[in-house]
Amino acid sequence: MGQKKLVRFAEMATFPNVLQYPENMPGRWAAFFKNENPIVLELACGKGEYAVGLGRLFPDKNFLGIDLKGNRIWVGAKKALQEQLGNVAFLRTQIDQIASYFAPGEVSEIWITFPDPQLRTGKAKKRLTHPKFLRLYQQILKPGGYINLKTDSPNLYRFTKWVIDLHELPVMQDSDDVYGSDNVSEVLKIKTHYESLDIAQSNRIHYLQFSLPATPLPDKNDALKELLREEDSDRRR
Repeated sequence: MGQKKLVRFAEMATFPNVLQYPENMPGRWAAFFKNENPIVLELACGKGEYAVGLGRLFPDKNFLGIDLKGNRIWVGAKKALQEQLGNVAFLRTQIDQIASYFAPGEVSEIWITFPDPQLRTGKAKKRLTHPKFLRLYQQILKPGGYINLKTDSPNLYRFTKWVIDLHELPVMQDSDDVYGSDNVSEVLKIKTHYESLDIAQSNRIHYLQFSLPATPLPDKNDALKELLREEDSDRRR
């Protein structure tokens, strides 16, 4: 590990707004934030631009960026401390472990901002909008809580729409070109480091907001796999 990372990790260990693999957290987030305000997660938050940006816009909500990369979390956590954003914090852990950190219904909303789209068909289960992950989110989201996906990947956007359609999930917002609109909300104007890189080179930002039912999602994996096979076949032609 480089010297810069070592310094950041040592400093981050002293940050009051960073928890690294904490134990016994379900039901204790109100005590951590010292209020009963709604809790919003940013998954795979990277440098935490969305958690910090949302924290500025909504002081009456608590925002928690979650990522495994401590070197990236340090950036957002440092900024939140410098700006005295007491409603912004960070949790270092694996995304597939989040259900062990929250009580049922303890989370009001989830943001997934420019995650790795896992473009290979064989890695579809690693996509953060795969039903495997949606079932995890169901365990912690309050009834009617929103999932927000913002991505520059047309593949991930299309895949998520397949998942939504297969499970007949309610869609609140759907845009295949966020900045093509005349009225872009302040929430969607927040930009992450990865958005600025334009890795997908799609020249478009896609956005979906949908909700999950209280009952577990049914198994539609065979139908989803068939859609993925068809897409893979079309791509090879």
